Amino acid sequence: MTTAVEQPPHVLVFPYPAQGHTLPLLDLTDQLCLHSLTITILTTPKNLPTLSPLLSTHPQIHTLVLPLPSHPLIPAGIENVKELGNAGNLPIIAASTKLFDPILQWFKSHSNPPVAIISDLFLGWTQHLAQHLNIPRFAFYPSGAFLAGVLNYCWDHLEIVKSSDVVDFVDLPGSPSFTEEHLPSLFRRYRESDPDCLLVKDSLTANKLSYGFIFNSFEALEGEYLSFLKREFGDERVYAAGPVSLLGPDRAVRGDPEMGSSGNVFEWLDGCPDGSVLYVCFGSQKLLNKKQMEALANGLEKSMARFLWVVKAGTTRQVEDGYGVLPDGFEERVAGRGLVIREWAPQVKILSHRAVVTVGGTRLLEGIVAGVMILTWPMEADQFINARLLVEELGVGVRACEGTNTVPDSDKLAKVIGESTSEKGVDVKMKAKELKKKALEAVREGGSSSNDLDRLIKELFKLKVH
Repeated sequence: MTTAVEQPPHVLVFPYPAQGHTLPLLDLTDQLCLHSLTITILTTPKNLPTLSPLLSTHPQIHTLVLPLPSHPLIPAGIENVKELGNAGNLPIIAASTKLFDPILQWFKSHSNPPVAIISDLFLGWTQHLAQHLNIPRFAFYPSGAFLAGVLNYCWDHLEIVKSSDVVDFVDLPGSPSFTEEHLPSLFRRYRESDPDCLLVKDSLTANKLSYGFIFNSFEALEGEYLSFLKREFGDERVYAAGPVSLLGPDRAVRGDPEMGSSGNVFEWLDGCPDGSVLYVCFGSQKLLNKKQMEALANGLEKSMARFLWVVKAGTTRQVEDGYGVLPDGFEERVAGRGLVIREWAPQVKILSHRAVVTVGGTRLLEGIVAGVMILTWPMEADQFINARLLVEELGVGVRACEGTNTVPDSDKLAKVIGESTSEKGVDVKMKAKELKKKALEAVREGGSSSNDLDRLIKELFKLKVH
């Protein structure tokens, strides 16, 4: 009599369609594949190419491709937040909730349905789906435990927070305070009269009901906040497995669209002294307005520092209004010590270069992994919370400016830039290098993140088909 070979657990992975959310979850998925789990990734047609590097590395991964449901605020053909900017999160989350029934039908028709769901925190509504299917759901947080604590507090104390100019997060370690305009964008945009907002609120509050919680963070970065969340969730199934970009054998599986052509950038960087080049980038969603562009350009010019500036292209209308437009003659005046890139830049590789420090909306973990000093200019989303962590708590950053529409004083900005790219910034740079070392230790065998990843995989293997 032959015994049937037991199949490995099948897990449905559901990334949120925004680069800063999708790529970290794909890094984690890479690790799950290395441990022989059966994986299906849910995506939409236009987001499918982002999976290509991962699928070519792990051909055993299945995909579930479903069209993004329509929404009045999402133009036809758009399926990713990067095409809408930060304000696009509300309609995209709301639209995604309509995938409940198609996913349910897929589950019911599958010969070997998943025993668990791992989905992004912005897709918290999948907790209801998991409960309906009687399977566990793991919430994936592409950012840290500090943000999770702030978000949970905001939703739990909605009326108090909404009526306060300054919010004291008395339950969190260190009792941090934030002004209303520095709270996460999704919470700030909440209006009880808006049906989309109600869907988003329900989605984000449902996260607390999850079976497990996976953070793209590590013990040395956010240990006290992780311990706080374990107490708050009342569960040890809190996993800090980050920085997930360091986990895989090949970081190319990230499918980062920023790996574009980079011309002579690296030849130029190779000729620059260590820590002397400011990398300026505000991410894929943010365009600076005309006055901000002029102030930043003037600050860079006056600082006499070397720099590499990634300037995102705007729409025809935005360009006419001066968004993302450099002042006339700027590039000629800074020739030799400043480079402007108008296409996708290989950000991970640039940040890893010995010559670089950084400013703008760079993903927090990428800056830490690179061991670079960060000049912060928080504008929206979770950037104010990250800036506090970097500058005030970890000492690996310096505040350059803050605010979505703030126009910095170019003289003051030039002074901060000049000091950061000279010997005066050496203490902060040393702390940044030390934090990078701790990040590397966390993901090595026996490190805190490696151990948490092992705990997660063991938990997934315990799950059986009902």
